[in-house]
Amino acid sequence: MSGANRQPQGEPVLEIRDLNVNYGLGEEGVHAVRDVNLTLHRGEVLGLAGESGSGKSTLAYGMLRLLPPPGVITGGSVLYHPRDGEPVDLLTLSTSRLRGFRWSEIAIVFQGAMNSLNPVHTVATQLCDVIAAHEPRTTRSARVARAKDLLKLVGINSDRLGSYPHQLSGGMRQRVMIAMALALEPRVVVMDEPTTALDVVMQRQILAQLVELRERIGFSVLFITHDLSLLVEFSDRIAIMYGGRIVESAPAAELYRQSLHPYSDGLLHSFPALHGPRRELTGIPGSPPDLRAMPTGCPFHPRCPRAFEPCDDQMPALTPQGDRDREVACWLHSERSLRSEHRSRTELAE
Repeated sequence: MSGANRQPQGEPVLEIRDLNVNYGLGEEGVHAVRDVNLTLHRGEVLGLAGESGSGKSTLAYGMLRLLPPPGVITGGSVLYHPRDGEPVDLLTLSTSRLRGFRWSEIAIVFQGAMNSLNPVHTVATQLCDVIAAHEPRTTRSARVARAKDLLKLVGINSDRLGSYPHQLSGGMRQRVMIAMALALEPRVVVMDEPTTALDVVMQRQILAQLVELRERIGFSVLFITHDLSLLVEFSDRIAIMYGGRIVESAPAAELYRQSLHPYSDGLLHSFPALHGPRRELTGIPGSPPDLRAMPTGCPFHPRCPRAFEPCDDQMPALTPQGDRDREVACWLHSERSLRSEHRSRTELAE
C-alpha cells in the first residue's frame, strides 16, 4: 500500500453532528442516515466508504441541502468553520445565503460528474459562468484568464477552452469538473464517486493529481466511494458506513493494517492487493439491509461471521478505541472494553 502522506490533524473545518435524513415522513419514512457524526479537518482527505445503499451520497447531499424530494433532514447540525468568525450551521442558513455559500466555501463534484457538463456550451463558457455567478464584478477577460489557470491547474492545456464536452476524453471532462469545483477556491471539496466510470489507470492519475492540488492549495476533501482500495491509497482518514450509520473511523494506514469492524475487514478482502503477496478474496456474504425493514441490534449481524449473543438485539455505540482518532461500533470491541474496565475496577478494589 502506497498510502497518502499522513497529514497532522488541524482545526476542524466541517463538523457533522447527529445528522438524520429520511426519505418520506411519518411511519412510511425510510431512515437513510442515522445519527451520523463526522469531522473534517483543515487540509485533510477524509474517505467515506460503503456498499451502494449505505447512505453515503444521501449524507453528502443532506449536509449541503441538495436532497431531492422526498428527502428531508429530520435532525442534527452541520457546522462550517469559516476563516474568520463563529461556526455556521448550514442547515439553518437562508436560501440566499446558502446559494452564495456553495462553491465559494464548499464545492461538490457530483456522481457521474464527467457527464454533467452542458453539451451545447464550450468549456470556457461553463467555467466563466461559474465565476460570473459569484463574482459578477469581474471582467470577461479576467474570467477567461482565470479559466485558463484552472485548466492548467488540473493538467489540461488552455487551448481546450474552446472545446465542447464531446471533444474531450472522459478523464479530461472529469478534470474540467474538478477545475470548476476549485474555481472560487473553496475550503472544502466534496467528491461523490467522481471516478466510478473511469478505468483504473485514469482513476489513479486523477486522484494523485487531486492529492497534489490539496497539498498545494490547502483545501479539505470529503471523498465518497464504494471502492475502499482507492481510499486506502489516497486518504488520511477513512470512515466506513453501513445501514445509514458510521461503523468505523480510523487513520487510513491503521484501517488497512488492522480493521476492527468485521464489515471493514470484509471490504478490505473484496479487492486484490496491488502490492505484496497474493491473498484470498473472500467478499461479504448476503446483501445490504433493506432500509425499510432494518434488522434489530447491529445492522450487520445477519451477514457477520463473528456475530454473538448481544449482536442480534442490541445496537453497539460508536466508541473510541485507544485514542480519539479511532472509533468502532461493534460488540466485539465494546465487550472487550467492558471486561477490561471491570478487571481494572476489581484490581483497584483489591
